[in-house]
Amino acid sequence: MYSFVASATTPSREVMPGITIHPQIVHTAKGPIEFDCTEGHGPVVLAVHGGFGGCDQARLLTEWIDPSCYHILSPSRPGYLGTPLESGRTIEQQADALAALLDILGIQRTTIVAASAGAPAAYLLAVRHPKRVAGLIVIDGVSGHYDVPEADLLNQAIFLGDLAQKMLVKVGVWNPRVVLQDLFQSEALFTKKQTEKHIEHVMADERLLAFVRAFTDSMSPYRLRKPGTENDIEQFRQYSHLPVERIRCQSLIVHGTHDADVKFYDGVYAYEHIPGAERFWIEEGSHLGFWLSPNAATAQQAARQFLDRCNRR
Repeated sequence: MYSFVASATTPSREVMPGITIHPQIVHTAKGPIEFDCTEGHGPVVLAVHGGFGGCDQARLLTEWIDPSCYHILSPSRPGYLGTPLESGRTIEQQADALAALLDILGIQRTTIVAASAGAPAAYLLAVRHPKRVAGLIVIDGVSGHYDVPEADLLNQAIFLGDLAQKMLVKVGVWNPRVVLQDLFQSEALFTKKQTEKHIEHVMADERLLAFVRAFTDSMSPYRLRKPGTENDIEQFRQYSHLPVERIRCQSLIVHGTHDADVKFYDGVYAYEHIPGAERFWIEEGSHLGFWLSPNAATAQQAARQFLDRCNRR
């Protein structure tokens, strides 16, 4: 579809059943950027992944979008997988790097879908390059100061070590309930009853179990995602709030009311300060409520309808 010369490619791999990525690396005006792009038809959706992620996670988090109706462009942000940190250390530089990727691919306008720690770069892309953004969907996204206690960072580093991740994969196959218990305890402000309700919801649906396994895989190997993750934390500590009030594109803010990672007020702040923004609050939604909660189907349908409205011709 686009005219460019890839400087390198990495092997194709299946992210989850039915979703395969073909990562490539191109040299943009801001430096090398790794990306995957589906071969569908229609407008381009730019997927911006969260912490511990990469182009694989970006593609996974847009599994609710019909790839036959859109081209889904999934880059690795600086410091993740094949995109060096030097391609964009600050949030402003990351936004400009995404614009540079659009330039080299010949994409004039795109709708953005960003999640979690990917939201700041998406917000600033809409601020700094407004003519390039037709619409913006942010799911449980950071909108200002974000910090992680050093003890949590140490626990995450241990948890995401190569040996720990191999064990996690085995446990996920043998007893996915254990993985779900840990996931909801860390990503949701749930009571025991709410946790059990959400575990049973996921356990009853093989597609959701496949998503959980794929999401876990999208953080491995951590050593290839560590520079970007640590840089995100360093950058987010420097802000009180992002200048989201300067965004002028159509915007939909989606956030789980029980998100324990990126707190609900991040979504509320963005909704209240982006002129004309729409919102969808996921009742009893964890940080992954858009994909794993009993209300996920309704939230995804609202997002699809918004996406279609942004791309009507």
